Amino acid sequence: MEKLVSTEWLAARLDAEDLVILDATMHLPDSPRNARREFEAGHIPGARFLDLASFIDTESDVPKAVPSADQFAQRMGRLGIAPGSRIVLYDDSDIASAARAWFILSRYGETKVAILDGGIAKWRMEGRGLSDRVVGHAPRDRVGHDPVRTVRSKDEVAANVDSKEWQVVDARDAARFEGRAGSGSQGHIPGAHNLHFKRLLREDGTYRSPDAIRTEFEDAGVDLARPIVTSCNSGMTASVLLFGLALIGKLDADLYDGSWLEWGADPATPKESGAAR
Repeated sequence: MEKLVSTEWLAARLDAEDLVILDATMHLPDSPRNARREFEAGHIPGARFLDLASFIDTESDVPKAVPSADQFAQRMGRLGIAPGSRIVLYDDSDIASAARAWFILSRYGETKVAILDGGIAKWRMEGRGLSDRVVGHAPRDRVGHDPVRTVRSKDEVAANVDSKEWQVVDARDAARFEGRAGSGSQGHIPGAHNLHFKRLLREDGTYRSPDAIRTEFEDAGVDLARPIVTSCNSGMTASVLLFGLALIGKLDADLYDGSWLEWGADPATPKESGAAR
């Protein structure tokens, strides 16, 4: 299965027994929208609600950390998802939150995972049917597995400021990256590149072509042949960059999950302001 599937592709396979559709919508904390209520009011038929906002490791000191292997297995089991299922993720979020779910699932070895290009907004715009029927699924026993995608720690990122072993690519907008007045940010991790995640998306929320995505990274000064770690504010939109990299065949990039919430809150970490050098 491709990493990105169209609304036409999904509409033709809604009744496939091995296909799981997950609503991975998550809104920013200050948004008045409620993802669960929106799901219950209308979703793609047969979809299950992932509850991405709660899909975190509450035992970690890292803000909004990716779930542990056991927590991942428990959530997948509770949703009744069998290992090896084909999984399509979608969202209705300004932060393209399905990419975060894609990273979590791929981190724990789910290989048949795709994002619905354009999400439910495109599905709705095309006049395709929605359902308010919430279907329950029998729980499954799932066993936690070691992760296959790497999450970098604050200490590793701090050591990299001097070693420059990998390139850090920050998905936040330019104002926050540069630490402009009123942005609420002190700047960025020293030496980081800046590529706002929305530059990988068209106005309708679909992903741009692989060639266009590659050009965006190159124009941001990123050497795609070298190691990459992505960052943002909380690990969410950094996952959009990771998904974009996967679309152009770079599958070995890592995530700094603590991102600016962790880095910026620590007075001991170095900060840099202004545009990327």
